[in-house]
Amino acid sequence: MSRLLVRRPSPSLADGELTHLDRVPVDADLALAQWQRYVDAFRSRGWEVVEIEPADDQPDGVFVEDAVVVFGDLAVLCRAGAPSRRGEAPSVRAGVLASGIPVAEIVEPGTLDGGDVLKIGANVYVGASARTNAAGIGQLRALLEPRGWDVREIPVTKVLHLKSGVTALPDGTVIGFEPLVDDPTLFPVFAGVPEEHGTAVVVLGEGSVLMSSDAPDTAAAHRQRGLEVVEVDISEFEKLEGCVTCLSVRVRDGALGRRG
Repeated sequence: MSRLLVRRPSPSLADGELTHLDRVPVDADLALAQWQRYVDAFRSRGWEVVEIEPADDQPDGVFVEDAVVVFGDLAVLCRAGAPSRRGEAPSVRAGVLASGIPVAEIVEPGTLDGGDVLKIGANVYVGASARTNAAGIGQLRALLEPRGWDVREIPVTKVLHLKSGVTALPDGTVIGFEPLVDDPTLFPVFAGVPEEHGTAVVVLGEGSVLMSSDAPDTAAAHRQRGLEVVEVDISEFEKLEGCVTCLSVRVRDGALGRRG
């Protein structure tokens, strides 16, 4: 059974870090309801949901993808690029260790946010962003290349994380809103989408994806490709540069974590 690692949003969510957006009011109660519906979308499709211990003193703790990335049978614990987020790590570490997956860790001076990591087959695209530095990418490469992964550095200057700008469909096509992508030619197959909030999808299964409900034209385009599209409202998280990928860590059966 595929597993979903998640953490409930903090009541202080509105105080989370911002890099590219202006701060606007965030409704913590609405965010919690949206998070629950997000989790239910996976649970209703057979995913086992594993909740990491709440971290109410960490405003960005709900964006659990940034804290750990799973590569097959290895979980890499990240070192947050924003110092304010490093307090999220101990509880995530405890949750991952409890799962029984072998663990490696990015250490100082490296920084790596999981939102900068896009896996497609055996390729790992890593965003060189404001949150992920060269030392972190180098450490990740040293961990993964002996295991058969090909790590490729991608410049990220227009959005917070690589996966704020691009994600991948089940067939490996990389999608993104071109004004937010530094260089689409760095991906073997790239398809532009018409809306900013259409850049992010989570692969639910070989024929289905989950995405924000705030990109109806993009959803229609995916359906024309023959995909089942599940739309969820994550407006409160989008105000904080969040998207559907960063609210969870997906641990899949078989080829664990091979796309996402």
